[in-house]
Amino acid sequence: MIRRFGEPPLKGQTYRLRPGAYAILARENRLLVTLQSKPYVEFQLPGGGIDPGENAIAALHREVKEETGWKISNPRHLGTFRRFVFMPEYDMWAEKLCHIFSATPVYALHDPLEEFHSVQWVTPEEAAVILGNDGDRYFVNSMFC
Repeated sequence: MIRRFGEPPLKGQTYRLRPGAYAILARENRLLVTLQSKPYVEFQLPGGGIDPGENAIAALHREVKEETGWKISNPRHLGTFRRFVFMPEYDMWAEKLCHIFSATPVYALHDPLEEFHSVQWVTPEEAAVILGNDGDRYFVNSMFC
């Protein structure tokens, strides 16, 4: 059974399955996270949706590069959780199936390609408090705190 974080699904609401891959990126006792400023301000683990026909590792590399500009290596799957949320940027209700990985941030290739995203380096303790969802905080806590 896959653990659920956040609000339970709303009765009568239809949710679209949205698998995604997200990374805990540690370097010198700091974690690379993204700060998304729209449609709302939120600190997040870098990552995002897995496109149809794409595997989770390929999606992880692509999404981290788009959101942070960083090249990563050595992804290792830590676990999976689900959340039921409204995604205003897509105007849809989603059952997010979040695959969490640890990986090594190798070097910055360029600035983030995703609009409204910026790179932030925080301590694991800070990340365990500021990340925008319980699932991300749970995996950071399980690794570092």
